Amino acid sequence: MLWIILLLVVVAVVAYRFRAPLLAKILGQPQSRIERRLNRPKR
Repeated sequence: MLWIILLLVVVAVVAYRFRAPLLAKILGQPQSRIERRLNRPKR
C-alpha cells in the first residue's frame, strides 16, 4: 500500500515538473504559449 502512495507522489511531481510539455501535447497548442500562460504574474 505504501508503494502505491509513493508512486502517486512521484507521478505527481514529474507531471508538475513537465506540465508545460504535457499541457501542450494534451491541448494541441505550442509549448511556448503554455509556458507564457504559466509564467505570467498572478493577479
